[in-house]
Amino acid sequence: MSVSRQVIKKVFAVETAEGAGALVRRSIGSMGLRNLTPFLMLDHFHISKGAGFPDHPHRGQATVTYMLEGESRHEDSAGHAGLIKAGGVQWMCAGRGIIHAEMPAQAPNGQEPRGLQLWVDLPAKYKMVEPSYQELDPEGIPSAYPDGPDGPQIKVISGKSHGVESPVRPLGGCWYFHNIFKKKGTVFQDIPAGWTTFIYTLKGSISIGTQPEKYEQYYTLVLSSNSNETGISVTALEDDTEFVLVAGEPLDQEVVQYGPFVMTSKEEIQKTFIDYRMGLNGFEKAHTWKSKIGGL
Repeated sequence: MSVSRQVIKKVFAVETAEGAGALVRRSIGSMGLRNLTPFLMLDHFHISKGAGFPDHPHRGQATVTYMLEGESRHEDSAGHAGLIKAGGVQWMCAGRGIIHAEMPAQAPNGQEPRGLQLWVDLPAKYKMVEPSYQELDPEGIPSAYPDGPDGPQIKVISGKSHGVESPVRPLGGCWYFHNIFKKKGTVFQDIPAGWTTFIYTLKGSISIGTQPEKYEQYYTLVLSSNSNETGISVTALEDDTEFVLVAGEPLDQEVVQYGPFVMTSKEEIQKTFIDYRMGLNGFEKAHTWKSKIGGL
């Protein structure tokens, strides 16, 4: 029997300035929703021409960049560079350390870059792995159509939905779906028992399970995780409704974060500062590498 999770907390993502002139709506990682293991941060970003996120480091987490509109360029100290197109995803495992830049690109249709960036904590055993990337262009992300071609589309960015599985393989359990409803309707998504789950509303309005409350765009909804709940039922209350549904395996470990460095103890963070300052253990190019795109 399918039993739906329910909303236990809602947070409205207020738009604020971030980076070099970018605008973000932050929910996870804000004062209203500080801890939601394994998730560290969720930003709904808008990057104008001349803005962006110039050269900066990471250690200990994965960053997931999913483009909704426009295009974004990226470049890093390991020699990796590319373009994330609208509808595409970049799943970067920072591991032991990397320096990178994320800057807007001029899309063929002139759209400014808008998208979502999710930070996912890495299990302690993966904190110091070599950095790696998994990238999919829009056509590489598979879709599920549980009610046929005229029903809702579920873009399977990672994980499994209605018999469709993404090729992305995160370090740690994480499912990520973009749900697109052209018309009103309801979908039930199975979720592994005990996983942390949230929804972020992009367009239109939705209701959850048997709860009557209506949720409009820019809300992050944290869902319950009771042992008898097998998944989540979401109803699109109007045409042209979109939301992302994300679930992750909770981590039984401390979160000690200083900006883009996320470890499990103060000692590890202090060691990270030393590594970064001295150019060691993943940060060998911290003081010599400069991106080509960061100064554009």
